[in-house]
Parts: sequence; C-alpha cells; structure tokens
Amino acid sequence: MTTTEKNIISIETTVNAPVEKTWKTWTTPEDVVQWNTASPEWHTPRAENDLRAGGTFLYRMEAKDGSFGFDFGGVYDAVTPNEYIEYTMGDGRNVKNHFNAVGNQTHIVIHFEAENQNPLDMQQAGWQSILDNFRKYTESL
Repeated sequence: MTTTEKNIISIETTVNAPVEKTWKTWTTPEDVVQWNTASPEWHTPRAENDLRAGGTFLYRMEAKDGSFGFDFGGVYDAVTPNEYIEYTMGDGRNVKNHFNAVGNQTHIVIHFEAENQNPLDMQQAGWQSILDNFRKYTESL
C-alpha cells in the first residue's frame, strides 16, 4: 500500500478594508483581472466566476509578452459569503480561503495543497505575491 502525504501551504494578509469590500474585490471578475498576478510580467486578461457551491471559476493567466499562459480554475465546494470559500482546482488540489472581519479590516488566511513540480517555498512566495497584490489593489479603491 502506498500513501501520498499532501503538503499544505498557508499564506495570510490583513487588508485595511471592511470584509464586504474585500469579499467583493476577491470575487468580482472585473476586479480579479486587476490584481491576480504574481509579478509585473504577468496578467490575467480574463476571469469568470460562478460563486456558489458546485459553481466554477476560471482565470486566464498569461505572460504579458505572450510566451506562456494557462487557465487557473476549479469548482467551488463551499461558499459562505464574507467568510469562507473552499474549492478544488482542476488538478484535484484543495484550497481553503478564510475571511475574518476584524473591525474595519479583513484578515485573510489561505491554505492550499502544494503541487509536486515546484519547490514549496516558490509556491508559497508566488501565492503570497498574488495575495499581496490583492491587498494593495483593494486598499487603493
């Protein structure tokens, strides 16, 4: 018998904005295309989101020079507005997003199953960079 141990990576940030605003910019496709990038060389030209249990999402992520791109998507397993989103990515990995209202701020904690192609610290840094871009974008509105 063989067992595969899953590596769970956690990232977090505190957004200086109420949870309702934070939730909106996290889930609205018109906002997602503004913040969903790990580096300035990349962008998300298209986003689709059916935010409900059983609904799907798809973010097209591409290098700005056109050299590479991929679809990041999945199926929502659970959605509690302004509090929690859980989904399964297209490759079967699980992601849990917690949104915690703390006064007029929102603390976000994300736990995701790591993939096997890239080092764990690289995955953590990439996801954290996207989350940091989200925080900056939301706070700028």
